[in-house]
Amino acid sequence: MKNGGRIRRIKRFILTFIGTLLLANIIFPPPLNRAYDTSTLVTDRNGQWLTAFTVGDGRWRLKADMDEVDPRFIEALIAIEDKRFYSHSGVDPLAILRAARSWRKYGKAVSGASTITMQLARQLEPRPRTLKSKIIESLRAVQLELRLSKREILSLYLTHTPYGGNIEGITAAAHVYFDKRPDQLTDGEIALLIALPQAPEARRPDRQAKTAQTARDEVLDKLVRAGLISPRQAQEAKQDDVASMRKTFPQDAWLAARKIRRDENIKREQARMVSSLDADFQANIERLAAQFTDNLESNVAVLVVDNQTMKVRAHIGSAGRDRPGGWIDMTGRVRSPGSTLKPFIYGFAFDDGLSAPGSFILDAPTRFGSYQPENFNRRYHGDVRVFEALAHSLNVPAVLALDKVGTKRFEAALQMTGSELVIPNRGDGQAGLAMALGGLGLKAQDLAVLYAALANGGKAQNLVWMEDGKPDASYQMLTKTSAKQITKILRQAPLPGGRVPHWLAKDSQPIAYKTGTSYGFRDAWAAGYTDEWTVIVWAGRPDGSTRVGKTGRIAAAPLLFDVFSVLPNTQGFVPYTRVANAPRGVRNFGGKPDVEPVLLFPPDGAEIAVPGFGPNANGLTLTARSPSQSELIWYVDGIKLDPISLNGQTVWQPVKPGFYIVSVVDEGGATTSANVRVMSLN
Repeated sequence: MKNGGRIRRIKRFILTFIGTLLLANIIFPPPLNRAYDTSTLVTDRNGQWLTAFTVGDGRWRLKADMDEVDPRFIEALIAIEDKRFYSHSGVDPLAILRAARSWRKYGKAVSGASTITMQLARQLEPRPRTLKSKIIESLRAVQLELRLSKREILSLYLTHTPYGGNIEGITAAAHVYFDKRPDQLTDGEIALLIALPQAPEARRPDRQAKTAQTARDEVLDKLVRAGLISPRQAQEAKQDDVASMRKTFPQDAWLAARKIRRDENIKREQARMVSSLDADFQANIERLAAQFTDNLESNVAVLVVDNQTMKVRAHIGSAGRDRPGGWIDMTGRVRSPGSTLKPFIYGFAFDDGLSAPGSFILDAPTRFGSYQPENFNRRYHGDVRVFEALAHSLNVPAVLALDKVGTKRFEAALQMTGSELVIPNRGDGQAGLAMALGGLGLKAQDLAVLYAALANGGKAQNLVWMEDGKPDASYQMLTKTSAKQITKILRQAPLPGGRVPHWLAKDSQPIAYKTGTSYGFRDAWAAGYTDEWTVIVWAGRPDGSTRVGKTGRIAAAPLLFDVFSVLPNTQGFVPYTRVANAPRGVRNFGGKPDVEPVLLFPPDGAEIAVPGFGPNANGLTLTARSPSQSELIWYVDGIKLDPISLNGQTVWQPVKPGFYIVSVVDEGGATTSANVRVMSLN
């Protein structure tokens, strides 16, 4: 009976002990949140590093991807640090016994008993090197083994391993000390990265190169004894000096990377973010931006968008940290867009059937209530065609067009694209007709959406910043027909000095573009697109101070064309085509009534005596004046008359006396007629 009771007590103790351990494992889990607190690395679309960010305490801790770590390194690490890694459950009893014997024999630790899992536990919860700490680390190691696979443990270990200073993890160490990826290491580099964590500060290559080299050579000897490398390989590896230079982490496209890291809200365990940026495009355009602003007390911002995917391929928020406001991403700041919104005003007018590219619109001093806009050079041209008004960025016609389209219609259409308009405080919440000339606030990123819509048949889609992303919203802002008409006009806009029209230059990109200048020369804009690319350029001072004379044409358009020159061009040749005259119903835009040709001779109701009839008679020379300056065609009783080839005049030779209807028709179809009686002079 006594033995039975003792056995039951032992069983209860064992069950209680196990239950206590299981309960403690649940109540006091290992700090895995910190395990996944890693640096964010932003790459370009092909995986090339752009910018890395430290964790909260300023350490570079890049996540170790086991697929990017040389298998030889893993094999060597396990051979040196934890031979039975794949067979133990976090604690290696044989290693503990070996360490105890060494301590008893030599009176000090000769061989360690810490497994890789125990070292990971210590990395996650640093403690003084005491026996109590060892016991806690052992318990934590068991907990980690219960929760993670061996591969996951290795990945976390290689993420948190200290390599000196603020460098943690093999990925960061390989970059800092060798400027390599972890799958590109030599035998000597593998040995050094195994030796460093054993005494990271004492063996830092950038400070203690000789000490680091000695430790590396010792590891190489161990690898020879483990049979992982030959003596010859070890000897060759020892010939390489340990470099004392420490590389820096890349900071390319740093403003874009900061935006992506903030806006995409990536989880911490997804530490590598593959952006849509193209490193080659980015580098070329950064160079162009720096050259463009050299010796200027101003800054620029550039966006390059792939129209087909809406992915941002290059982003220059600032020409450099040394520029005024160089730390500000100016593509995300609200600025006055100047005249860059004029194409959309006319596009909506085309859609609404109010106008056509060939319609006439009045360019003259005009007052709209209390608002009287002026042309930039204060010169006016009377009746001009819409395509001329847009191509030459005339202000008064644009305001007249917006007045007919409607400010609310225009404002709502822009907002439907996702653009965030900042309306000046006028008390009524409306920007009014001043919107036509930049009287509202808009971001360069929103302007990119609008201009890409012109390239995409009028469909506006949001920008995409991640390579695996897609536009999640779209809005048919304009019809395809109107978008094509606007594109045709903007392709024939006057070019900056020194530029040749695309239809005259071989392999030149057919760029449709528009410039803009805000009030007081505070912002200079150039927005352009081809079938493939949309480019937005802003130039100015981030503090909004004026730059007298710096218009969009002077201060932004040259950089726009330089950017297009480094972008691929597969569109091919686009010929020049004349803009057609408007149909009669929209010959005049802005409420002005159609003006018919004025028939000067013969006037309506005239009675004319002629000396003879038939083809041999002198005939009557018909004259009229066309307000549209178009070619006139004459008819008599519905029969067309051909002009005389020598002087271009039209002569009518009546065949007999009687009553006739003489009509003159212009190219737009407007007609004026006269009822005439012809009599014989004899």
